[in-house]
Amino acid sequence: MNRISHWIDGRLSEGTSGRTATVYNPATGETSGKVDLADGGEVDAAVAAAAAAFPAWRATSLSRRAEVLFHLRELVDANRKEIASLLTAEHGKVLSDALGEVARGLENIEFACGIPHLLKGAYSEQAATGVDVYSIRQPLGVVAGITPFNFPAMVPMWMFANALACGNTFVLKPSEKDPSASLLMAELLAKAGLPAGCFNVVQGDKVAVDRLLEHPDVMAISFVGSTPIARYIYETGTANGKRVQALGGAKNHMLVLPDADLDMAADAAISAGYGSAGERCMAISVVVAVESIADELVGKIRDRIPGIRVGAGAEPDSEMGPLVTGEHRDKVAAYVAGAGDEGADVVVDGREDAPDQGFFLNPSLLDRVRPGMAAYDDEIFGPVLSVVRVDSYDEGLAMINDNPYGNGVALFTRDGGVAREFQYDVNVGMVGVNVPIPVPVSYYSFGGWKASLFGDSHMYGPEGVQFYTRAKVVTSRWPDPRTSTIDLGFPQNR
Repeated sequence: MNRISHWIDGRLSEGTSGRTATVYNPATGETSGKVDLADGGEVDAAVAAAAAAFPAWRATSLSRRAEVLFHLRELVDANRKEIASLLTAEHGKVLSDALGEVARGLENIEFACGIPHLLKGAYSEQAATGVDVYSIRQPLGVVAGITPFNFPAMVPMWMFANALACGNTFVLKPSEKDPSASLLMAELLAKAGLPAGCFNVVQGDKVAVDRLLEHPDVMAISFVGSTPIARYIYETGTANGKRVQALGGAKNHMLVLPDADLDMAADAAISAGYGSAGERCMAISVVVAVESIADELVGKIRDRIPGIRVGAGAEPDSEMGPLVTGEHRDKVAAYVAGAGDEGADVVVDGREDAPDQGFFLNPSLLDRVRPGMAAYDDEIFGPVLSVVRVDSYDEGLAMINDNPYGNGVALFTRDGGVAREFQYDVNVGMVGVNVPIPVPVSYYSFGGWKASLFGDSHMYGPEGVQFYTRAKVVTSRWPDPRTSTIDLGFPQNR
């Protein structure tokens, strides 16, 4: 039985708490390993290692930090297939999707390689007579990341690349559902030349999370997950004096206008709704169709669903894999089962003909869904696409703005004026125009609005650098001692 443990102070550290969780192969439903679950003492050991490593890593030159990240970039690139295979084995996503995850994570490492430029401050000469003023950004200390099961490689890279580049040391608490990628990343960081203690991994559950949230030596927490947990992370972390960025759930809409290319829109809805079995916080889960084209659009989406090849992620022909656990599969299936009772039309029922082995659920399509139904109100996080019909653009925009989530949104249209109006008026943090999954490139930042984000800072990119550093302004004067006098008045910059 494969045992998955912690990484503390530059080496593997077997758990001592006596608690473990089961790791599954979602394609077969079989147990593939046991992961140690940390207790408070093991979290303390990881934080202590990070705290001990911080002074030397902070003092390391920017050029040396960049060199380590460049080495890491090469190692991740060379080990793409191995990382992706781990993701497929424990998460279930198809290999092509897993390789895409690694590629998007790698972009964040590449961005962080520019840290000598990214940390440049500002300088004002002669702000007052003989006085210069300049600003610098300095690392926080020990920071922690709590990451979700759906992107076990990419989301940690969103966090630790900038955090380490800025001079912090890092403690990662990955999902216990697919923990192996975290250890491979720890090994690659060590091979890249990162000193022991700068990056640590504690496997665990709520026990580990709560200890990180209350630990006095942890200065900041980054989190990606569901909205209820994001709110808990934010409130608990800030109550303990920490800087917190907590990305929550989503209910991403795709508004399709009558002038849109409906074949393109149908392809996009299929890709964004069923990719990675819908287990993406940026997945399109609601197609908002103007009534005049709704029947045609629903028909085009329905006709494409039988062509989706559902199967084990490691099979080269598979386009959509299983869900991560049997429990989650059953929860998603319950939304399909209850949709008809609430008045929706079940156009395609994904429970039918789903593979018996593993945690599979075929794509489902629901039509005539309305706010107030569970399929609309809840973040399903599975391969269930809902269609809501509206009479106009204005009604669709109002529905999107009324939704409590504000993560991502897409508009499909040929009208540039309407598109510009939409991106101006919509209350959502990431907007796609004829782009169904508008995840920003690494040199911008990722994050939603409303109940999709707790805290003031988005993740990775420029806001990531700001989150993992704090500003300091220095005012200096090197006067001629012969001009020194006593002046009790308020300083004047003249």
